[in-house]
Formats: sequence, C-alpha cells, structure tokens
Amino acid sequence: MNIPDSLRYTASHEWVREESDGTLSIGITDHAQDSLGELVFVELPEPGRRLAAGDACAVVESVKAASDVYAPVAGEVVARNEALAEAPNQVNQDPYAAWLFRIKPAGGARADNLMDAGAYRKCFSET
Repeated sequence: MNIPDSLRYTASHEWVREESDGTLSIGITDHAQDSLGELVFVELPEPGRRLAAGDACAVVESVKAASDVYAPVAGEVVARNEALAEAPNQVNQDPYAAWLFRIKPAGGARADNLMDAGAYRKCFSET
C-alpha cells in the first residue's frame, strides 16, 4: 500500500497536501481506492461551498459501492478537479495525483493537525 510521507491523512482515508498558495488539496488514499475498486463516478463540491471539518462533501462511486468523502478541515472550496467527471478512474491509476477538490482553510484550520504517514500506517497494523 502506497502512503507518501509528504501528505497528511484522516481516519476516513482522505489525504491532504498543502499547496504553495496555502490551499489544501484533498483526495482519497490508495487504501480507499483499492477498497472501492474501479471508480465510475465522482460528485465534487461546488467552489464557494463552506465546509466544517468532518462534513460529507463529495461522493466517489465504484462498481462495488459509493462512499462519502469528508472535509478534513474547515474552509471554503476554491477548486474541484473537473477532469475527474470524464475520467474518474484517474483516481485508481494514481490516487495521490488525482486530487478531488481544494479548500482554503478557515481561521486556524491546519493540515498539520491531521495524521502523518506514520500514524496513518499504524491504523492498518492495529486491524
């Protein structure tokens, strides 16, 4: 299982990357895409939508199941990956390149409060 050290993670299997402009890119982890199987549809949040940490804000659907994607931090959606509408399987090919949406964090919301790669790996050693 691929778990890049440079990212932050949530218990619900989202990854978070801090961009140079201070926004956060969010996607689903290798574990999540592997569990779901081949993605056939994604529903992404609209830019301008304000989210609280933990809000269900996107849906990824495979031939096996549909799963919610949760906001890892509070903030405003500033972009979504429109290319996934036509080719959702990009997430299966490289889940860490195929970001779903970007958030401008609100107030003191920070990605470094999320799990680092080591802590995320421990989630799997305990199961």
